[in-house]
Amino acid sequence: MGAMPNQHEFPEVSTVWLRAFLEVARHGSFTGAGRALGWTQSAVSRQIATLEAALGGAPLFDRLPRGVRLTEAGRVLVPYAEAVAESLHDAVRELAAVREVTGGRLRFGAFATADAGLVPQALAVFRARRPRVRVTREEGLTPALLERLAAGHLDLAVVSTTGRAPLESYELHHLLDESLYVAVPAAHRLARHEGPVRLGELADADWISGSSRPEGTLLDAALRQGFRPRVAHVVGEWTAKQGYVAAGLGVALVPALAAGSVRPDVRLVPVLDEGGPARAVYAATVRGRSLSPAGEEFLGALRAAVVSVSSSPTMA
Repeated sequence: MGAMPNQHEFPEVSTVWLRAFLEVARHGSFTGAGRALGWTQSAVSRQIATLEAALGGAPLFDRLPRGVRLTEAGRVLVPYAEAVAESLHDAVRELAAVREVTGGRLRFGAFATADAGLVPQALAVFRARRPRVRVTREEGLTPALLERLAAGHLDLAVVSTTGRAPLESYELHHLLDESLYVAVPAAHRLARHEGPVRLGELADADWISGSSRPEGTLLDAALRQGFRPRVAHVVGEWTAKQGYVAAGLGVALVPALAAGSVRPDVRLVPVLDEGGPARAVYAATVRGRSLSPAGEEFLGALRAAVVSVSSSPTMA
């Protein structure tokens, strides 16, 4: 009997050998296994001999005048070989589900205002089509989402050019260019203004923003128009910003994606696009990393949702 392999070694065992072993065990003969596999009896015999050598040389079958019988070593191997075969069948089934988008997972993230309308519409369509895909979602600012994407925690991230995040190293799938609105209280002089306004008309206003500094926020648009806005109140959450505007404490910029969720005592006045749209919105993926079939389908759902959102009155 040959020496058994070192317990710390991992024997190189072909699944073809294990398949032949299980068929021989099932049929009790090399000939019966050969018929089941479509092989010759000698081919089955060679596979079993090779498997026995790889596992240290102990015989797996007693060769009888008529057929074969499992040895003690063979009986020990049977449940492990069956577990390997079952695992491979499960893997093939799951891979087919991923390929056909009937299973698998989708991990994506989005910035807050994209979550106001664009993402829910896309996700509703995706879930209706692919209910068995496991979906996880994260919300965050673009820089944080890109970090999660690069680290492999997300498959796709809906991001924007706000925040001056470095987008160059990512694969960017353009979704839309967003215009801006300025939110004013119902009694404001611009509340019934016809047509878009220039931001310069609000150079002396108090502003409500998520940051005390306009750089890297939507208020970058004011800097481009030649004035530095006076941020009177730093308020991060969009619902709270509306409350401050409604109370007459200042005005705020609103991206088009959030325009559909404005409370009735706040008015939105379109901002005149001077020098191009305020920001672009993308679905970002990691360059060189293939997107799963589920990710590709969700990207398609996002593009379809853009058409729906863009045709709404607030975006028209």
